[in-house]
Amino acid sequence: MMDFAASRTMMVDTQVRPSDVTKFPIIDAMLTVRREAFVPNAKRAVAYAGEDVDLGRGRFLLEPRTLAKMLDALDIQQDDLVLDLGCGLGYSSAVLARLAQAVVAVEEDETLLSEAETALSEQGADNVAVMAGTLAEGAAQHGPYDVITIQGGVEQVPDALIDQLKDGGRIGALFVDGALGECRIGYKVDGWVTWRMAFNAGAPILAGFEKKPSFSL
Repeated sequence: MMDFAASRTMMVDTQVRPSDVTKFPIIDAMLTVRREAFVPNAKRAVAYAGEDVDLGRGRFLLEPRTLAKMLDALDIQQDDLVLDLGCGLGYSSAVLARLAQAVVAVEEDETLLSEAETALSEQGADNVAVMAGTLAEGAAQHGPYDVITIQGGVEQVPDALIDQLKDGGRIGALFVDGALGECRIGYKVDGWVTWRMAFNAGAPILAGFEKKPSFSL
């Protein structure tokens, strides 16, 4: 029988803190949220490994370092409304729920959606609203948002999502180019987003976030 509490502590001490993530709310959330409750039963033994966990159906649970560093760079405040895209089984949303005022979690796979709702409810994340929807379209009806997170790789971010970000808001995405990737944080000012590189990291590209082919004569 695995000692998951010890695994959580080891995850934070060996993957999160050494990656220069020191904000107490993030450390506390990752020490508290039961990561093993948000992966398939067969994957619980690797829930705390330093790698992306395949959740099936095209979704991955981002490795702890990547998620922690993205959250650190986004500087989420207690009064923020967050849109979490591609929540999978709900882990990222559960962590975000401890940092922000409220989270709108969007998942387009019905099986994952149902399991995420159950897991989040069982873990007491009652400030998370789980919604069915196309990831690349977001959830405009509940916006605009202070923060948007995308739980997977992207080649480009659709304009529809930028439109749902408040002026002064931040968006975090893992831009992937072949074998290379980097987390960028976008800052919206006067209707425009300026992207800044935060750290190197990659993840499998989510459907709907591929680069559209350009046509030339």
